[in-house]
Amino acid sequence: MTAEEEQNEDTMRGRFITFAVDREMYGIEIKYVTEIVGIQPINGLPETPDHIKGVINLRGNIIPVVDMRLKFKKEPMEYNDRTCIIVINTEEIAAGLIVDEVAEVIAIEDEDISPPPSSGTGANCRYLSGIGKVGKEVKLLLDCKTLFNDAEADVLRDGAEVSE
Repeated sequence: MTAEEEQNEDTMRGRFITFAVDREMYGIEIKYVTEIVGIQPINGLPETPDHIKGVINLRGNIIPVVDMRLKFKKEPMEYNDRTCIIVINTEEIAAGLIVDEVAEVIAIEDEDISPPPSSGTGANCRYLSGIGKVGKEVKLLLDCKTLFNDAEADVLRDGAEVSE
């Protein structure tokens, strides 16, 4: 890693983009977020899980999109003008996360982040890197590297390769 990359990493450390899915507030480390776009036409992919909605064409890049409501086993909801796609990029996967609405970018200090519960308080605990305390509110911090299981990751990679 170059000195410039380390500097960028330090300035993004502890910063999270927060968003709503159903009535819960989540956060993703900003270093994984490429951009945020409004909902747009989605081309379906055959034989994929329901929560993998398909792909979008984002300025010539094919990005697979995942409806986070469906992934987290919440009631489906019609997309509206507040619905956004958060485009994330880990070393392995680029994907769009369809969320109810994006809130804000916040800083959460390490001492304000608790480890996630270790036992089953819901399916999405395995996706959490921690629980952030912001004032009197709690933000569930997602771990982008464990957000998708191997089968989902394969589908997302294959979806992105459709038009390359």
